[in-house]
Amino acid sequence: MSKVQHQYDAARKAKHCDNMQQVREHIDALDTQITALLVERTGYMTEAARIKQDPSKVYDQARIDFILARVRAMAQAQGGQPDVVEAAYKALIHASIEFEHREFARLRQGAQQ
Repeated sequence: MSKVQHQYDAARKAKHCDNMQQVREHIDALDTQITALLVERTGYMTEAARIKQDPSKVYDQARIDFILARVRAMAQAQGGQPDVVEAAYKALIHASIEFEHREFARLRQGAQQ
């Protein structure tokens, strides 16, 4: 399968739309699902902050590299745009690390009182 055919197949996963209203409705529906998954994923950052005993363990470059390589490969395999997926995950990872640091501090602060 050619690269062009592969990208075409990925684009076909999106439903055909006749106007921008339809495009926006599909995007809004996906955003509802994505937000729910991000909320669930963020809950695991709280779990990680609870389990980890050392704040220096919050940032894990090997894990970051693994996640980015994995999502790029999944995007590629599904005919998507690996650069877009990687950029989104870099932002997600950065925000998750900051949140986990705050959660780590919050959870320890509560234990000290």
